[in-house]
Amino acid sequence: MYAVVTASAQRSPGRVLMTEGRKSVDPGGIPSGGNGHVGSRCHRRDRGRNGRITRCGGGREHELHRTMPVVAPSTELLEIGLFPFLPRDRGLASRVMGNADSAAEQGSTRRSERENGASRVLPLPTSGRIFRRERRVRLGDVDATGRLRLDAVARYLQDVATDDSDDVGSLEARAWVVRRTLIEQRKAMRNSEDVSLATFCSGMGSRWAERRVSMTGEHGGSVEAVTLWVHLDPVTGRPKTLPAGFVATYTEPSGGREVTARQVHDPVVPGDDGVHTMPWWPRVTDLDVLNHVNNAVSWEVVEQTLERVRARELIDLGTGSSLRAEVEFRDAIDYDVVIGAMPLTIAYRVANEVLELALWSTDAETVHMTAQVTSLR
Repeated sequence: MYAVVTASAQRSPGRVLMTEGRKSVDPGGIPSGGNGHVGSRCHRRDRGRNGRITRCGGGREHELHRTMPVVAPSTELLEIGLFPFLPRDRGLASRVMGNADSAAEQGSTRRSERENGASRVLPLPTSGRIFRRERRVRLGDVDATGRLRLDAVARYLQDVATDDSDDVGSLEARAWVVRRTLIEQRKAMRNSEDVSLATFCSGMGSRWAERRVSMTGEHGGSVEAVTLWVHLDPVTGRPKTLPAGFVATYTEPSGGREVTARQVHDPVVPGDDGVHTMPWWPRVTDLDVLNHVNNAVSWEVVEQTLERVRARELIDLGTGSSLRAEVEFRDAIDYDVVIGAMPLTIAYRVANEVLELALWSTDAETVHMTAQVTSLR
C-alpha cells in the first residue's frame, strides 16, 4: 500500500515515485522485503517471553534483505506531488526507520520534549501556507446509512494533498512514505454534503513531517486528520534530510514544532486471550497502478471490523458516532497475495471500549497494518 501518483489525466496511488522538476526520474532500486515487498515485517516468532511481540515495525534487528528495481507500470505516470498523501508507503518506512529515530537523535536531550507524530490534531495556524479545496460527498463514498466512510476520508486526504503539491510545484527529486494516520470523526458527513478541506504542515523532524487536513461540511460534518510521512532518498530508499525548499515552504504553518516518528501499536495476535478473528480477502479492484493494495483499503478493514463488533455488541459505538481512529502501516499487500485468493486474517479485541485490530498475512507471519478505534466522547 504505497505513494500517490500524479499524471496528466489521472491521480492514482502507486508506491514510490520520484520527480525532478516536472519530469519523472528513474528511481533505481529501493529496499525490498524478503518476498519482494517493500516493507517491514512483524512476525509471530518475534514474541518475547510474555508472548507479546517485541520486534515489530522494523526494529533495529531487521535489515534490508535486498534491492528491487522499481519500474513504473504506466508511461502515463509523470510525477509525485511535493508532500502527497502516500497511501501505501508504510512498510518501507517501518523497515528503514527502525524505531524511527537515528542513534544520534536518540541521544538528543531534546527528544523528550518532542511529541510523536500523528498523535493529535492541531488547530489551523494563524500564518503560513494553508491549501484549500471544495468537494461533495458522493454516493460511492458512503455506507448504507449515508455516512461518509473512513476509507473515503482517506481518499479525500490523498486528493487534497496531491492538489496542494500540484499548486506548489516540484522542489527537487524526492519520495515520501507514510508511517501513521489519525482520523477524528467529530460529526459524520453525509451523502451529498459539500465539504471544505484545508491542509497544512503541522510539524517536522529531521527526515519526516506531518500533514494536517481539516474537513468541514456545509451541514455541520467535521473530520480532522493528521498523517506522518518519512522523506526518502529516491535512489537508496533510505531516510533523507528534508529539502531546504520544503522546510522554507512549510516551517511557518508548523510553527517550528518538532515531532518524532515512532510506531506505537502492539499488534493484536491471533490466539491471545480475548482476541477474535475473521477472514478478509483483498480484491483485484483494491490494487493501484503499482500493483499493490492501496492504503485506503486499510480503512476498509477498520470499517469491516467496526461493523462486526457492533453486530456482536462488543462496543457501544454507532456508525455516526464521534470517534478517533488511528492506523499504522507496516507491510504491503502485493498482487500475488491478491490473486492467490487466500484470506488474510483480521485479529481484533475490545477492551475498555477500545477496538484494537491487526491484519495478518495468510501464513500468520506478517502484520500488514494495525489500528485502534475509540469514541471521542
